[in-house]
Amino acid sequence: MDQFDRAFAEGFDDLPGSVDEAAIERMRAVAYLLDESVRIPGTDLRVGLDPLVSAVPVVGDVVSGGIGLYVVLEAAYLGVPFGTVVRMLANVAIDTAGGAIPYAGVLVDAFFKSNKRNLELALGELGYDPEHVGGTSDGSDGDRGSEDPDDEAVTIEVEAPAR
Repeated sequence: MDQFDRAFAEGFDDLPGSVDEAAIERMRAVAYLLDESVRIPGTDLRVGLDPLVSAVPVVGDVVSGGIGLYVVLEAAYLGVPFGTVVRMLANVAIDTAGGAIPYAGVLVDAFFKSNKRNLELALGELGYDPEHVGGTSDGSDGDRGSEDPDDEAVTIEVEAPAR
């Protein structure tokens, strides 16, 4: 499991304080539901509801594309640059159009994972650094165990207000 996949499953703790964490969690939940919510038995592959919903010709693809637009709209609301929003829209368009192809569309929906891609794009623009979340791809903590003086705990004493 790579670093982004681990953070995708566990949450995002490395975002700047100015980012609306509730919006990020909503985006993560939608992306997970559509792209990663079901593990294929006997494999490490995960798919979401997107290929299942898309099994209904045309209507399923339109519905999953519409739900996928939520991630794009939320990213735009959070201030993701226009160019990135356009890339995100292109991802949704590719997923929707590719999913509409008879028979092969289910495979496109299962493996393209536009919502996960869009979440990754948005988080990258919002200052999320996947190198600092969930350790490294080999399972170690990477630099987190270093003795950097900036990593020390800070104690702030607070006195009760005088009455």
